[in-house]
Amino acid sequence: MKNKRIFKNVAMSSMALSMLLTGTAPMMQQFTTPIMAAQFENPTPNGVANLGGGSASITIKANDGQSMIGKKFSVYKLFDAENAEGMESINYTWNDTYKAAIQKVVGAALSKDASSVTEYEAIDYIQSLNNHKVEGADADQTLEGRYSDFRYFVEDLRDAMVEMNMEGEIVNVTDTDAMGNIKIAGLDYGYYIVDEISATEGTHSASSLCMVNTANPDAEVQIKSDYPSIVKKIDEDDNDTGWNDVADYEIGQTVPYRYTTNVPNMNGYHTYFYAFHDKMDEALTFHKDTVSITIEDSTGSYTLKPTEFNVIEGGADETFRVEISDLKKIVDREFAKGMNSDGENTYGQLITLRYDATLNDKAADDTGRPGFENDVKLEFSNNPDSDGTGETGETPWDTVVNFTYKLNVTKVNDHDKLLKGAKFRLYSDEACTQEVYVKKAQNGYIVINRDSLGGNDHTGGSQPAEAVEMVSNEKGVFTIFGLDQGTYWLKETDAPDGYRPLLDPIELTLTPTFTTDRQNYVKGDGATDKTLQKLDATAHIKEFYDGLFSEGDTTLTTSVQEGSADLVVTNKVGSKLPITGSNMTLIMLGAGVVLMTGAYAYNKKRKVAEENK
Repeated sequence: MKNKRIFKNVAMSSMALSMLLTGTAPMMQQFTTPIMAAQFENPTPNGVANLGGGSASITIKANDGQSMIGKKFSVYKLFDAENAEGMESINYTWNDTYKAAIQKVVGAALSKDASSVTEYEAIDYIQSLNNHKVEGADADQTLEGRYSDFRYFVEDLRDAMVEMNMEGEIVNVTDTDAMGNIKIAGLDYGYYIVDEISATEGTHSASSLCMVNTANPDAEVQIKSDYPSIVKKIDEDDNDTGWNDVADYEIGQTVPYRYTTNVPNMNGYHTYFYAFHDKMDEALTFHKDTVSITIEDSTGSYTLKPTEFNVIEGGADETFRVEISDLKKIVDREFAKGMNSDGENTYGQLITLRYDATLNDKAADDTGRPGFENDVKLEFSNNPDSDGTGETGETPWDTVVNFTYKLNVTKVNDHDKLLKGAKFRLYSDEACTQEVYVKKAQNGYIVINRDSLGGNDHTGGSQPAEAVEMVSNEKGVFTIFGLDQGTYWLKETDAPDGYRPLLDPIELTLTPTFTTDRQNYVKGDGATDKTLQKLDATAHIKEFYDGLFSEGDTTLTTSVQEGSADLVVTNKVGSKLPITGSNMTLIMLGAGVVLMTGAYAYNKKRKVAEENK
């Protein structure tokens, strides 16, 4: 038996579950057993499965926030149980249905022929694995450890019953009580194994350890099929919003993302696989070297070394994934203070994964709705019996969304003539010292946020070689793609020939209205009015013409669907400077000049002739 236990220690895989006991013996781990098609599955209306036998029952209590609906259990009564009249003693006897399986496992442990194992030998052997013996039928009893000899005995026995085609009563959890628990009623007094047989692979669930207890008349067991959940957030840098599900950014700007999850109860596992799967819109560029993972609780914090996780880019349904091959090894090493004498640790530590992406040029093709979504799901070990290959569950995807905007500029004169050749630059400050660089694109100009240039949003960094001035085209228009919410200053640096440029920059303000529930984004809502509800824009324009100064605010036409605001920049037609005299005076003056020129030529000719006589 000892050698077999050592073998199982090596073969066990990752994920936290537990073994429970409240009677005379402990509870153990789940095994995914194929269900015979002919077996009747007992449903649980209102959380109760009535097996139609005696008056005993076993209540299976759920983990907080983790539904048992959809789980299946096989119930085996190993022994009949009889209580003393005063409950001061309890006696167990064979249940012939499972006698051969018990004899096989106990015989192997005692090095005896299975058929020669007696009832007393079997019961006494099981008692020898009991580290928490108590007397009496209703005495409270401490659970056996998840790595105890009893655990492995129960697993061996369960395996033997499956191999020998011994069927249990099947309970299919179709409903629970108000607390999420179920009761298996209609049982005879006895010593029971309750084994989860749910098909958990690839689902948001996890297998539980076998649960073992004496129903005499009632028993409670706590399911330990613990599975984690994950939450993804995006950091909105405007208006002190911080980490939430909704944000907007400039093209070229760094977009911070964060996952948070808690270490599940990994007791019962020997290794534990943990992987984050990320799927992002193609308008986002992932930066592999920014991934960091921190685990922390009230006792301390630990940041994983790059060698303790792998970042793998690409995949059929994902942009990248981050794998931790053995989370249990890391947590048990760094947070060993919670370890007890049974080798069980205290889990629940917070895991935070951070990384950055960049909103790239593809965002220019889809400003406004529906935004750019980013999803994450968690893959985790879900069967401590497995060898670590393929036995995993997955959480549902969690999604956040990011938006960006554009400005359509039309250049006209005050007679509505479209003007080409007007030049502009965009700034993030009123003094126009911090230029928001742009580069030429097919249909306008794309913002180059300074994050992409070694700076910080709108400051620092080097000027890119592709940075250009914006120029109104033949139709008098140009578009700026990839703007964030907030205020910009658009300065006319050169007006079309024959026009005076505006002396002061135009102050532009873009103001989106988002849902008030920014912490619970639902995938696809970015395409509706549920998330980005409105887009407002104003322009403050100063003008100086004909010796007069004027300024005012204009509400711009916007499209929340397109994420656009429309601005018209007007140059007034210039007038000629004043002159004196009249048209006739000019004519007469011109005639006089002609006469004088002719007289001068005649006199000069005559003088030359007289000198030659």
